[in-house]
Amino acid sequence: MRSTESERDGPAAWDVARPLRPGRVVGADMAGFGVPGQLGGGLRVVPHPAVMLILEVGASRAVVDDGEGRQHRGSVVAGPGFGSGGAARAWGAQVECVQVRLSPVVARTVLGESPADLAGAMVVLGDLWGREASRAREQLGEASSWEERFALTDALLARRRGGRSPVDPEVAWAWDRIVVSRGLVRVGRLADELGWSRKRLWSRFHSQIGMPPKRAARLVRFDQAAHRLVAGVGVAEVASAGGYFDQSHLHRDVMTYTGLTPATVAGEPFLTVDDTAWPDSRRRP
Repeated sequence: MRSTESERDGPAAWDVARPLRPGRVVGADMAGFGVPGQLGGGLRVVPHPAVMLILEVGASRAVVDDGEGRQHRGSVVAGPGFGSGGAARAWGAQVECVQVRLSPVVARTVLGESPADLAGAMVVLGDLWGREASRAREQLGEASSWEERFALTDALLARRRGGRSPVDPEVAWAWDRIVVSRGLVRVGRLADELGWSRKRLWSRFHSQIGMPPKRAARLVRFDQAAHRLVAGVGVAEVASAGGYFDQSHLHRDVMTYTGLTPATVAGEPFLTVDDTAWPDSRRRP
């Protein structure tokens, strides 16, 4: 048995699957995507405050254009905020994949690479994992159901987590406070509560999470605002509740991350599918 629903993206019907039970790696969430048709026109990648790991299944390969003239094929991994500016797009036909959202707090223990080394960019998974990436693709392709694919992915993540060192507990705490506050906590307050200088917090956080705390808060705040727009909340209310100075401030932020106006971003497929694929995404990036 599996939890699936379909979403519409123009002519293509998305088959979206969710695991029936939580995985073993705290901070890792996964969903399965199947697009039997064509991702016509390319699918815009909307930035998210997590490390994105895409494990391809089957013979068909999607292509991701990172917006800077590079194209990536096969299984890939991208740092938090990948897609900023709205130029990154994905396309393909008969695509199936397991997508994993990794909290930046646990990403290093699973990937063997710090989010700081990814710097918001995308790399081919084989460049990080070598032959293990190919073996994972083969195993996922041989699985007969989404639930079996989720079990294989969970085992892979748990095995790779191993004994690698996590981020500093103070940095993990600061990240959690940013997420729980929906990006509205002030960096100075975080430093004061930790008993750290702002310079020390900036340095440790940046080196381990992959971006400064202020930028992380801004990305989390954008993510919250974007999903409220998708839910049909008015721009004025989203701006007020999201800690923006005014609607113009929200407009500039949305344009910076997506290249779209707030009214247009509400219809982006990568966002509209989220309530099905990531039902807890707005609470725990």
